[in-house]
This record gives sequence, structure tokens and C-alpha cells, in this order.
Amino acid sequence: MGKIAFLFPGQGSQAVGMGQELIEKESSCKDIFDRADAKLEYALSTIMLEGPEDTLKRTEHTQPALVTMSTAVLELLQEEGITPDYVAGHSLGEYSALVASKAMTFEDAVYAVRNRGLFMEEAVPFGEGAMAAVLGLDRATLEEVCEAVARESGEIAELANLNCPGQIVLSGSAKGIELASVKAKEAGAKRVIPLQVSGPFHSSLMKPAAIKLEGVLQGIEICDAVIPVIANVSAEAVQDSAQVRINLIEQVYSPVLWEDTIRTLLAAGVDTFVEVGSGNVLTGLVRKVERRAKAMAISNREGVLKLKEMLEGVNDNVTR
Repeated sequence: MGKIAFLFPGQGSQAVGMGQELIEKESSCKDIFDRADAKLEYALSTIMLEGPEDTLKRTEHTQPALVTMSTAVLELLQEEGITPDYVAGHSLGEYSALVASKAMTFEDAVYAVRNRGLFMEEAVPFGEGAMAAVLGLDRATLEEVCEAVARESGEIAELANLNCPGQIVLSGSAKGIELASVKAKEAGAKRVIPLQVSGPFHSSLMKPAAIKLEGVLQGIEICDAVIPVIANVSAEAVQDSAQVRINLIEQVYSPVLWEDTIRTLLAAGVDTFVEVGSGNVLTGLVRKVERRAKAMAISNREGVLKLKEMLEGVNDNVTR
């Protein structure tokens, strides 16, 4: 009997207009959007629906927007009686996963990630940090590249997102990433793509943001997770509330071990991966880790019903 994991997307999956269908057709989803606006005390839902894109792309808006969208779709899955065996989220998506596992309330999650976004923006002055995606190089070679940059120049270049075989994102100082990009190409990388981001996320330069976030998380109740959450920082299943809290703080300046997360889930018997919310980035990454895995992205009632039909008769995760 295969198991199900719900996966929750991170930054980059946002799109203007996300949630339009949910707000118009689903009263339970509209309620989630209203609750986000009330908690944050501004019209996040209007930014999600109408943009402009530049406003939605600001980290402080993107993060709560994606948690809101994912939680709204999660609501539909719950209404149809579909529950996962495991949950995981990419970077800020880990907060959506914690909502799904009942470790954190939705209101606390949107409040925390809104602040997380602000702190990440503030940690490094604009233009001083950078990120780049490296295609076609393995982890060990890239670690050597980053070590060489630090040794030769004193600049920072670190592994930030280990997404799937042959796709690793580097993060660090602007100069460090520039130097690492050259060295990665010399080492045989197929391509190095600079990312349009506002800061060097998931690098040691984010430690000031982590310290501020710790202050916010101290004011939030975190419970033991009802469903095991695979943590970004360790790629291990976590349910203990104290460990969840530590992981969220470390996650800001540590690499996202996404490929390892998917391998952990596969080893635990997961054969169905459901991306909950906006976009299908994680679905693509799952297939690059394990071609035969069933992976689908769900953003509306129609998708939920398709999943339910697929699961009925073959899985215990649907309450009939």
C-alpha cells in the first residue's frame, strides 16, 4: 500500500490571479483569504488577485501569499477527506506543511512568514547578495567550488537549494556568486543562471534575519505535529514542537535539502506526491529525483476530485 505526501511550494511559484477561482467558487477558501487579510491588517488577497506583479514578488508579500493559497487548497483536500502520511514544504512552504500537520495555526503561519520575508529583505542591502542556479554539476564538486571561492577571495558562496540531481542553487555575496559561477562553468556546469532575487537566501548572510525571526516565533505557539514533517534542514521526519522551532530558525540560513527530502519520502514508502497550492515546480523536481513516482499539482476542486478518484480503492488516505 503506497503512501501519500503533500508538498507545499516556495518562492517562485506565485502568480498574479492565484486564488481567483477559489475565492469565486469556494466559500471555505474565501474564508482563508479573508483570515489572511484580517491577520496581516492589509489586503493581501487583492495583491494576489490583481498584482501588480512587482508588488506580489516582494518577499514580504510572496511568502504569506503562497501560504494562503496552499492552505486554501488544503481546505478542499480536507473537505474531500484526503489526508497525507507525510508533509514537506520547500523553504517558506515548510510553514504551509506545519499548518497541514497542525503544528501551527494558519494565522500564525502567515504572520510568521510575512515577518520572515521582511527580515530576509533587511538582512543584506539590495545588490550586495546574489543567487544562481547551477545545472549539471554534482554536490561535491560545487562544495569544492564554494570552498575555493572562500579560500581565494574571502567572499561567500554556499549551497542554498539542493533541488534535484543536476540542479543546485548557490547563494552568497554578489562577488562570491560571480566568482563561483565562473568556477562552476570551468568545472563543467552545463549552465549557470543568475536568479532574480532580492537577497542571498539560505546562506550564512541570513543569520541576522534568523535572529529576528526567533523573536517572532517565541510569541507563537508551536504544537507537536500530528503528521510527520520532513524538515528542510535535515531531510528527516520531525514531530516534536521544540525541534520544529529550532529547524525554522536554522532554515533561514541553511541549505534546503529538497532532493534528500524526496528520497526520505520514497524510502518511507511514499509513491504519490501531491503539490498543494500554486504552480507545479515541485512536481517537476519529484520526477527528476524519481521518474516513476506519481506526482501531481493541485490548485482547485477539480484537481482534488481527480486525486480522490485516483486514490479510491488503492489507498487508505481517503475517508469514505
